[in-house]
Amino acid sequence: MKTFLESVQEKLSKVTALKYIDEDWGQLDSYSPNPPAKFPCALIDITSLDFTNLGKDNSASPVNRQTGEGTITFIVADLKLSNTSHLAPQSQKDNAWSIWTIMEDLHKEIHGWRPVNTSGALMRVRHRRIRRDDGIQEYQITYSIGFTNV
Repeated sequence: MKTFLESVQEKLSKVTALKYIDEDWGQLDSYSPNPPAKFPCALIDITSLDFTNLGKDNSASPVNRQTGEGTITFIVADLKLSNTSHLAPQSQKDNAWSIWTIMEDLHKEIHGWRPVNTSGALMRVRHRRIRRDDGIQEYQITYSIGFTNV
């Protein structure tokens, strides 16, 4: 999975607006005034993987062959420092809505992309907002993926 995470991190580096891309180890969970991340950020989590046994192939390594299916979750977050009211100046609204452009760019990079040669393509299955009370605008986007011979 290390190679998978490195590949995804490298792919997300093409989204130039992102200032921080890392594995999700709880950077935004503490709700401290200064989370250990720069904004806007993308956090990657291998949320779940379920495996099916295919049998044995003594000429392969590992000998026991499997396929896997699971979900990969991306957290996209930014500090929302300006409003999007219809009365706000357009420059403020453009800045406040920039997270939507970041999420679109992330999706363009990874949807349908195969991160490693033993995986299928990442396919989006869910998008939801995470409510917060600390000024961080946070969205969780989930993709499904399959693996073979793992």
